[in-house]
Amino acid sequence: MVIESLLIVLAYLLGSVSGAMLISKMMGLSDPRTQGSGNPGATNVLRYGGKKAALITLILDILKGVIAVLIAKLLTSSAIILAGVTIAVFVGHLYPIFFNFQGGKGVATAFGALVALVWQVGLAALVTWLSIALLLRYSSLAAIVTAISAPLYMFWFAPIWEYQIASIIISILLIWRHRSNIHKLMAGQESKIGK
Repeated sequence: MVIESLLIVLAYLLGSVSGAMLISKMMGLSDPRTQGSGNPGATNVLRYGGKKAALITLILDILKGVIAVLIAKLLTSSAIILAGVTIAVFVGHLYPIFFNFQGGKGVATAFGALVALVWQVGLAALVTWLSIALLLRYSSLAAIVTAISAPLYMFWFAPIWEYQIASIIISILLIWRHRSNIHKLMAGQESKIGK
């Protein structure tokens, strides 16, 4: 159990590796925390760094969620450890130890972790996000609706209480991290995708 618990610590450390920070540095872009919305994530990188930088950032942030959970699945079948790893990699992205605990909002990493944990939940979350984003053109709104929906998908597809608790915790944190976007949406001041 001690060795399995180390998987949670390693997942947090992997989550703390920021795709936006690495790509911005490698491509000679400014620190994403000082540009646009100040969020080190793919949507903000898109605003000031372009599509290529944003796509690479998105892929890296998804992959760290996928890798953390898949490695854990290879080494343990413990539902509580797998749920812990899923939360830890996500929290690492939100509060990265390598970047003064100033991380992104975690949408891509949450998706990667959830799709690796229960692929049906990840797929349903992706469809939800894409539907809202394409229809209404608000990345933040798509993330918020998906965050609300994800625990419902988990209850439907995975009757495992540890996974359900993990999805609820991730959902609450995602909504919390989008609180400024919620205020902007309500005030009609939120930027649309591509603006």
